[in-house]
Amino acid sequence: MAQKVLVIDDDPDVRYFSVSSLEEAGYSALEASDGAEGRELARAEMPDLILLDVMMPRESGIRLYRELKTDDALRHIPIVILSGIAEKSFLRSQQALEKEGQAAVPAPAAYLEKPVPAETLIAVIQRIIG
Repeated sequence: MAQKVLVIDDDPDVRYFSVSSLEEAGYSALEASDGAEGRELARAEMPDLILLDVMMPRESGIRLYRELKTDDALRHIPIVILSGIAEKSFLRSQQALEKEGQAAVPAPAAYLEKPVPAETLIAVIQRIIG
């Protein structure tokens, strides 16, 4: 059975690109158009990896990342951030939330800044989950 990758991104073009690239590489792809839908799908489907955007409506990827990494049932799932936001900005936002008293969370399994070639995306995923 193919490994499942959940793509959470509000941009339909990015979702199409990611899902197409994943399926071509032999993965089973699930997709969500915002953080709230992504959280529900993650809990229902227990994917092998989550590909997460940072800037989204209804729930930002910054907060969703923290929720996933502090949820006992989901924290083991590797998360690859795929975003137009620089990695440094994402890490600063996590540090700011920790200063507000929220729990520390590990860094993502990988951080890719858009746009990313399909070969790079798949190589990173293969390195993480095979």
